[in-house]
Amino acid sequence: MTRVRTVLFDRDSILAEDPPDPDRVRAAPGAREALGILRQHGVRTGFVALQPDIAHGGLSDADVRAVNHRVDELLGPFDIWGVCPHGPEDGCHCRPPEPGLILWAAGRVCTGPAECAVVGTAADAEAAARVGAHGILVPDERTRPQETARAGHVAPDVLTAVRALLAGPPQGRVLVDERPIEAAFGNGEA
Repeated sequence: MTRVRTVLFDRDSILAEDPPDPDRVRAAPGAREALGILRQHGVRTGFVALQPDIAHGGLSDADVRAVNHRVDELLGPFDIWGVCPHGPEDGCHCRPPEPGLILWAAGRVCTGPAECAVVGTAADAEAAARVGAHGILVPDERTRPQETARAGHVAPDVLTAVRALLAGPPQGRVLVDERPIEAAFGNGEA
């Protein structure tokens, strides 16, 4: 069994709430604890972020760097940050579901795809699978049911994803946690 050495997170869907304003950025529920567990086990951490507003002129590189620095202050230190500044119409190789951003980030910390996991959106999980990395979808309110059905691995939250990764590469499609099933996958009412 190959040990997962690096875990990359989707910045905006998993780690932080309220970007793009650095003064409003808050740690997402469970993010601090999940990162602490990984670091305690010697697993490298990083985050990736899609920033199409750079391509459209809505954000500057400096704006994005300010948010990244704030996320690092709240939850870091991170071993790597990666940003795709392209819009969906640009056809870039780094924008998930294309795997370029994941390959770049893993390469920067000398981790091969088989030893890397990506926790985030359906596009992040698909990009990871395309290069042999381990992708885990953590659905949110924007996740469509067909994306959840198509995902190779699904966790109800970031802590469940991290706990599963510490046992080695994810096993099974739905990674379970300790909460009752209604709370883990239902509408949040249990």
